[in-house]
Amino acid sequence: MIDLSKQDGLWTVTINNPGKANALTGAMLSELLRIAEAATEARALILTGAGKVFSAGADLDEARAGLATSDLWERLSAAIAALPCLKVAALNGTMAGGSNGMALACDLRIAVPSAKVFYPVMRLGFLPQPSDVKRMKALIGPARTKLILMAGQKITADEALAFGLIDRVVAPELLIQTARELVADSLTADPKTATGIAGMCG
Repeated sequence: MIDLSKQDGLWTVTINNPGKANALTGAMLSELLRIAEAATEARALILTGAGKVFSAGADLDEARAGLATSDLWERLSAAIAALPCLKVAALNGTMAGGSNGMALACDLRIAVPSAKVFYPVMRLGFLPQPSDVKRMKALIGPARTKLILMAGQKITADEALAFGLIDRVVAPELLIQTARELVADSLTADPKTATGIAGMCG
């Protein structure tokens, strides 16, 4: 349920469980982590989902059984953030719950107009992953982070763009094409130059 394609240094990772709104199981998180840890050879990475939802977050049954507090979430976002290549989250639809972490760990986030962002951990009785809060605050500030995490608001793509939570809104049929255009220079640049610039940008 996690698809991986590699082409000329570009790794494209697709969450492929559309029948369950791309809800993430422990096995899927483990596979995502394995890919992220192996992607040190990638020159760019695109993370997206199949269907009309990026990811509904944790599978509810597994969340109640302990997945919501698993260290897999933090390990995955840390592995993505540590990659020296350019990482783009191509949000094909709504991003909910723990799935925010992997997108926040990417360098760029683009989304279709219908996408929404929400993270209803407080209502569900769970704490968010610490790095998710840190990265979200760095992007949009503490008040807007509380708007999502404490007020439980569903943020539209246009609002997320205005906040700085996502970087561009594009038509669904142009989503992957736009992501590929964004990483094109990284794929053709000298790897040391690309890595150096990435390090300077933080």
